[in-house]
Amino acid sequence: MNQKLKNLIRILASVLIVITVLFLLQKILVPKYVTGIVEGAFVAEYYKEENKDFDVVFVGDCEVYENFSTATLWEEYGINSYIRGSAEQYIWQSYYLLKDCMRYHKPKVAVFNIQSMQFNESQSEAYNRMSIEGMKWSFAKIGAIRASMTAEEHFLDYVFPILRYHSRWSELSGDDFRYMFNSPNVSFNGYFMRVDTRPVDYIPDPVQLPDYRFGEKAWKYLDEIRKLCKKNDVRLIFVKAPSLYPTWYDEYENQVEEYAEMYGIPYYNFLELTEEVGLDYSTDTYDAGLHLNINGAEKMSHYFGNILSEQFGIDDRRGDPQLDAAWAKEIGAYEAEIDRQCVLYGVDKDTLYRYNRPAETEETETEEGS
Repeated sequence: MNQKLKNLIRILASVLIVITVLFLLQKILVPKYVTGIVEGAFVAEYYKEENKDFDVVFVGDCEVYENFSTATLWEEYGINSYIRGSAEQYIWQSYYLLKDCMRYHKPKVAVFNIQSMQFNESQSEAYNRMSIEGMKWSFAKIGAIRASMTAEEHFLDYVFPILRYHSRWSELSGDDFRYMFNSPNVSFNGYFMRVDTRPVDYIPDPVQLPDYRFGEKAWKYLDEIRKLCKKNDVRLIFVKAPSLYPTWYDEYENQVEEYAEMYGIPYYNFLELTEEVGLDYSTDTYDAGLHLNINGAEKMSHYFGNILSEQFGIDDRRGDPQLDAAWAKEIGAYEAEIDRQCVLYGVDKDTLYRYNRPAETEETETEEGS
């Protein structure tokens, strides 16, 4: 072997070692979102699903991932659904996540939470990263990065996250090493569960805004979502969650109603449907009305699942061996998480109020009748 070849091999070996070390360092330094702030893990979990043939896909922020139980939709209606959501997910991120979904499958229905129209620019790099970093690389991810970056952010920091997290050494925990290659799921097909209860005892007064009009960028991406769904023959539905705050102003509502009517898009404002859904803000929220707990999410899913089934013709797919097996595993984990959280939050499971599903109600009536 001549000297030139030896030198070339040494150089290539050195480069390979450097790349390997940087790769491992990046794997360690990037946040894992397994404990504490777990919302940053939701987007990546979607890609672990072997069967992505979802009939209903929700896209949005906590207005969907904390208010609709995918397990309940399956157990009661056989609706195969997924929630592609993350904390304060901006409308342009929802657009690109929905576009990313369509690389794998085309759902029959896309459900979008209209609350995010209030933002016309990204508010935080941290929220951007929770929505984007978990995406697999594609043109959709590139578009999401470009649409989301604040003035202080750089595209290369998303390509090479180590550039962003290189100083995170002092924050490292056991999770960063334990889950550097594979993390456990922290959601249930995108649904984030809480079993504890903190009733509503105070609602902040609305803050008067200088301008209630949605911004140009927000409208642009709402149009893009509508066009994407139309192009792919996906039925688009707007929803507004029954969150008591932040304030959903009448001026916001009027703009959404006008747009929905103009394009024939079904719109469900659950703030106006709380009685029909059966929501009780003394039992169905874990943070005084901002988000629903498992009680509220199961009630919402029972109500909305009936709409999806009866009005939009979403099939009951129970009986499909592959889906039955996947959901049996998911629901087993769902019930185990209820047990875990009951211990964590000091909730007595025997007295835990949960929505009585139809089968349970029928059994109760039979016993009383006998």
